[in-house]
Amino acid sequence: MSMTYMECFRFLASRRSDQWVVTSAGNSGQAWWAASRDSQRTFYLDASMSLATLFTSGMAMAQPSCRFWGFMGDGAFCMNPGMLMVERDMNLANVTHFLLSNRAYGATFNARLPNGPGNDYAAIARGMGLTRVYTFSSVAELEKGFDAAVPAQAPGHTFIVLEMQPFSDEEQKLEQPPFDGPEMKYLFGRTLEKATGTSIIGYKI
Repeated sequence: MSMTYMECFRFLASRRSDQWVVTSAGNSGQAWWAASRDSQRTFYLDASMSLATLFTSGMAMAQPSCRFWGFMGDGAFCMNPGMLMVERDMNLANVTHFLLSNRAYGATFNARLPNGPGNDYAAIARGMGLTRVYTFSSVAELEKGFDAAVPAQAPGHTFIVLEMQPFSDEEQKLEQPPFDGPEMKYLFGRTLEKATGTSIIGYKI
């Protein structure tokens, strides 16, 4: 049993409050843009090459009063599972790492993921010492367990595996987030500056 991207992301967008969001290369940016239409508090990190949640963690370390969600597909995760060692060592309570487990390389038209059916991402996370580890295979499960997995104040880093269906042919037609890199940098950075009073870009306008 697994969820479609859009039913999952619509639910997450409906439950988001003040979290800053980072999406990764592949399908998460398309799905989050379709569900949220957020152009200021989301960083659509293209060509992230398995670093989306470490990018998220760096911002979370710099902004401890803010909460962050980082999305990553399991294709990216398999490129760099060692990220969990860093995330566990940092143990940032203001980061939630969402692993989108569709058992395929979504960025390359759902090419088969090696050993896809056998990969147990929650077990890998626990093996690296993470304790706040959750797995959801349906929207009903996610609705039931969301408040425990994503509380207002978590005691440490949270890793959530979302069992997803690969992008359908219709979902592949979803619009890409309509931002290039520099525009995304300034939209997100200026919004974060305004919200936190810190210097992100390095000069005021």
